[in-house]
Amino acid sequence: MIQISRDGPVATIALARPEAKNALPIAAWQAIAAAAREVSDARVVILRSDVVGIFSAGADVREFEQLQGEPRLRAQFREAMREGIEAIAALPIPVIAAIEGGCFGAAVALILAADIRIAGDRAEFATTPARLGLGYPQDDVARLHAQVGKGVASMMLFTGDWVKADEAKAIRLVDIRAKKAAETALAIAQTIAGNAPEAVRQLKRALNGPAADLDQAFDDAFGSAEFAEGLAAFGARRKPVY
Repeated sequence: MIQISRDGPVATIALARPEAKNALPIAAWQAIAAAAREVSDARVVILRSDVVGIFSAGADVREFEQLQGEPRLRAQFREAMREGIEAIAALPIPVIAAIEGGCFGAAVALILAADIRIAGDRAEFATTPARLGLGYPQDDVARLHAQVGKGVASMMLFTGDWVKADEAKAIRLVDIRAKKAAETALAIAQTIAGNAPEAVRQLKRALNGPAADLDQAFDDAFGSAEFAEGLAAFGARRKPVY
């Protein structure tokens, strides 16, 4: 359902449920959270699909019938989804989402937890809960709003219309438009992985918002082994080894 692999310092979390177009049941959201914890020691993470032609159909609609009849399970579903998404967002290392094929419903919320989103030629997006008579979790509405603005978020949520790859780039839902998202994601990941890992982690923390200790961390970096290596490599005109 969720596969983890590593290529040196680059870890991959792959959605792998071909029989259901990568629709994510409660167990899958919990597995995503567990996978995020397992790869937190990597230098960079790629989030992608192992299924050709689809990133994810979103939450598993087949579970919704059970939620309709069993109110006690509704909070469990919402909390499991929150756990998986926030585990990706909370990773202390860069996360790159490579989107090939359809990315629908709750899967849009999942990719919004990544730091960098790349859309391939066949990528398309839709936030469709209103078509099912449902809302969208408030945290995910807030992320979508922050990413694309209120007007575009409103259009996506209210209409549920499909957004193709080029339009997704134009509205800033994704950051990079590439012919092959997975290949581009790997190239970027390898570049990131070649930089000083603690410096990258500090930069991610700063991008996520101000913190009381970040100024001190910036100052302390001048005394670090990473900076010593970077400065020596710069002087010797060689590539640093971190």
